Amino acid sequence: MAEVIARAMIDENGMTGVTVGSAGTAAWPGAPASDGACRIVAAAGLDLESHGSALLTVEVLASSTLVLCMESRHLARARDMEAAESSRPKSHLLSEMAGGSGEVADPFGGPDQAYLGTFDELHQLVKAVLARVEAEDGVPP
Repeated sequence: MAEVIARAMIDENGMTGVTVGSAGTAAWPGAPASDGACRIVAAAGLDLESHGSALLTVEVLASSTLVLCMESRHLARARDMEAAESSRPKSHLLSEMAGGSGEVADPFGGPDQAYLGTFDELHQLVKAVLARVEAEDGVPP
């Protein structure tokens, strides 16, 4: 959901030089988005129907400038993978990069209300991160 939200905001704001993708620490490559995520995203006028999941790998990390994680366990896994790759971590909690704290709960398998709550939270956090990226003319440290 965060990827499709970010893509829409990037397009709406006419941002250039910013690309986004998503990858999970336990994803099944090519798996579709969950039905709940598709329904909530569609209700917001966005589309996840063509989404296929990707696994977070060392190669994905190496080709990324910034990696934003929803939960601290995801962050720990990403930092473990990037430890040998970089002296400065690229991976951060999404909430912290947005100026807050805490984790974003994964609604997977929950009711649509859980997906809606996560969608709303992601919308606010992604908006804050993109504003920061734009204000700092690139990826913040």
